[in-house]
Amino acid sequence: MNVSAPFIKRPVATILLTFGFALAGILAYLNLPVAPLPQVDFPTISVSATLPGANPDTVASSVASPLERSLGQIAAVAEMTSRSSIGNTSITLQFDLDRDINGDARDVEAAINAARVDLPTSLRSNPTYRKVNPADLPILILALTSKTLTMGQIYDSATNILQQRLSQLDGIGQVTISGSALPAVRVEINPHALSKYSIGLEDVRAALAAANANSPKGALEDDDLHIQIYTNDQANFAVDYHSLVIAYRNGAPVRLSDVAEVNDSVEDLRNEGIVNGKPGLVVFLVAQPGANIIRTVEAVKAELPHLIPSLHEHDQFAHWRPPMDMISHGWSTSLFQA
Repeated sequence: MNVSAPFIKRPVATILLTFGFALAGILAYLNLPVAPLPQVDFPTISVSATLPGANPDTVASSVASPLERSLGQIAAVAEMTSRSSIGNTSITLQFDLDRDINGDARDVEAAINAARVDLPTSLRSNPTYRKVNPADLPILILALTSKTLTMGQIYDSATNILQQRLSQLDGIGQVTISGSALPAVRVEINPHALSKYSIGLEDVRAALAAANANSPKGALEDDDLHIQIYTNDQANFAVDYHSLVIAYRNGAPVRLSDVAEVNDSVEDLRNEGIVNGKPGLVVFLVAQPGANIIRTVEAVKAELPHLIPSLHEHDQFAHWRPPMDMISHGWSTSLFQA
């Protein structure tokens, strides 16, 4: 069979086909993207740990170093960098291109568990890892505002509902919330009042710690009757701390309100977000390496209508006490696609 025979018998069709291929080649060449390097997503995992109140040197020596020694034993680690700041550390692991990021995540989790015995006992929680490159830009930004809730209450709902659910979606590597902090009770001590009553800061700290001890309360027994006592005497709001007795002087109790100002606030006062001129939260969503960005963004948009009712439900049953005149929470959300 002669391959050239059909083209020789039909010269006009052959010429038109040749011009068509040439035109398609010219158009493709003009629209061909040019870049100095190809776009490659390296398998990258970020490990973070928090040690509240510690300076960068302490975090680097007591938290980052044990993790680095354990993580450095993982096979096919191409690069490992760490950054320690006040109260937290971040370690970035970059693996070879032929590695599967899901398998790398299992190795990282095993290394974190192995390093737990060398980490400080005061570590609030175990180190966490995310299948994401910290240098990547977010693929989607979600803004949250409310007309009636405080920033601490919005942050509490976002961390318990939005962050947990969105992190489970395929393609999402990390969900970061910025603009506020979790609700907290802040105690601003007056040193002159402490000096007046001859009370030390350690006495105040011990009284505050005792007020938040959720310990077993025991049981009541009478013949065959056994009644277990269940009660939580933890103080969660500023009003619960006002009458807290921290010491006795001349037979009279000295209460916390006598030596300090107690207010309902947030853990970090130096974290504020503004959305369209109003206080709000910003939720950054970063994709996993190699994820389909368009499909991931569509999955997030499809999930948001189901999460908004959950935010309302969480507000109704949360531990904070809403104002008496609260009728509706007035949630407002905005989407900004990167």
